[in-house]
Amino acid sequence: MAQGCGNKQQRTITSHSVLKTIGTTKSIKRSLLFIAVFVYLPVHAYSQNIEKSDSIQFFTLEQCIHYAMDHQPGLNRSLVNISIAKATNAINLSGWLPQVNLTGSMIHYNQLPTTLSPNTVPGGPPIPTPAGVANTAIPELSASQAIFQPQLFYAATSASLFTKQAEQITDSMKIYTVSSVSKSFYNLLLTLEEIDVLKEDTARLGRNIMDTYNQYVGGIVDETDHEQAVITLNNSKAQLKQQTENVAPEYAALKELMGYPPEKNFSVAFDTTQMLQEIYADTTKQLLYENRIEFQQLQTIKELQHKQTIENELSFLPSVSVFYNYYYEYESPASSTLFKTAYPYSYFGVSLSFPIFTGFARVESVQRSKLQEQVVSWNEVSLKSQIYTEYSSALANYKSSLYNLRLLDDNKSRAQNVYRIVSLQYNQGVIAYLNLLVAESNLISAEIGYLDALFQLLSSKIDLEKAMGDIPSHY
Repeated sequence: MAQGCGNKQQRTITSHSVLKTIGTTKSIKRSLLFIAVFVYLPVHAYSQNIEKSDSIQFFTLEQCIHYAMDHQPGLNRSLVNISIAKATNAINLSGWLPQVNLTGSMIHYNQLPTTLSPNTVPGGPPIPTPAGVANTAIPELSASQAIFQPQLFYAATSASLFTKQAEQITDSMKIYTVSSVSKSFYNLLLTLEEIDVLKEDTARLGRNIMDTYNQYVGGIVDETDHEQAVITLNNSKAQLKQQTENVAPEYAALKELMGYPPEKNFSVAFDTTQMLQEIYADTTKQLLYENRIEFQQLQTIKELQHKQTIENELSFLPSVSVFYNYYYEYESPASSTLFKTAYPYSYFGVSLSFPIFTGFARVESVQRSKLQEQVVSWNEVSLKSQIYTEYSSALANYKSSLYNLRLLDDNKSRAQNVYRIVSLQYNQGVIAYLNLLVAESNLISAEIGYLDALFQLLSSKIDLEKAMGDIPSHY
């Protein structure tokens, strides 16, 4: 069964005015036939538009979800954030690799620096002597390798956790997408199904106008039955118009959640039998907090905070690295001969940085990090309570919705049977039109109530699966 989207213009039938202005039996017949034709016309035109829209794509719920997984902007942003997290980890870990730099300088002395050389004459003053040469060029190649640094240790031990955190955010977004797309899909189906029910009701009421006229001509009923029939028809048409207008914004909401282009159209397809088979959930299943993505995210935050505490404690240790420098020095008193002769030299060594006193910053950092771990632990307690409350509410709503569906399904069957019997009795002139009107009202209420209960049950099942952590994040 498939439903299409589009703007269906409903024509206003001024039946009340027609009935008041007709004066002969022949004109009454023509007017009633006119009403019946135009009551049927919108229904027929709506179905024809669907049949002719062969080029429009039909999406089941599963296809809507799969499309959203590929095109939903928020979900795609979270996927990009995973790559950003990996790139950030690579940047933070690059400090463990050798750091190689090439620098150089070229110096020309307008006046050479002076050094004081010892005087060869005992007791004589030091002799000022020019030092160096006028022109110097020194290319320098330097390399260093970190042996241990607290910041690099933290980056190495927490890199996988940062990637995991980004992936969990994506999983959370996928779960939200599945839940929201499913609910929006069900809301749209509910409106489309209610439109079908209201179309049947409008067509049925159009036929009732003919029946009331025939009985009026036969002297069985008075003219008020005509008026009641037209009033009821107009009310049904108003409901039909309202629900038809609701289709466009509900399609727009579904497109937004799917990431579907607003300017393009698609239709939704569903199998009522399969839908009824999917309403049941295992209400005896135990709640496991670790299945909830929010709980998993909090565990990752807890691990990261513990890693931060370790890094702060390691800040009391020295930073150690090795280095190597190579110089290829050129010297010459004349610029023209500067690069003729080189005087290379090199050296290597070990660098040690040991902060002795930093104003108690390291001590306070450790203390703060431990306090933040306590905050995360209390957040875990709070989250468990929140999850349990959400689960209890979702379970109660699901059970009540399932019970409500069964009752309203029974009401629908009974209302259909009552309407059939009352309609026959009215046509035979046994009962008043008011009884038929009540039966018609009960029937439409029962049918729409059943649809509301069905889709409410499907939505409450989604809420229960989400509360249990059973909505899969892999599609």
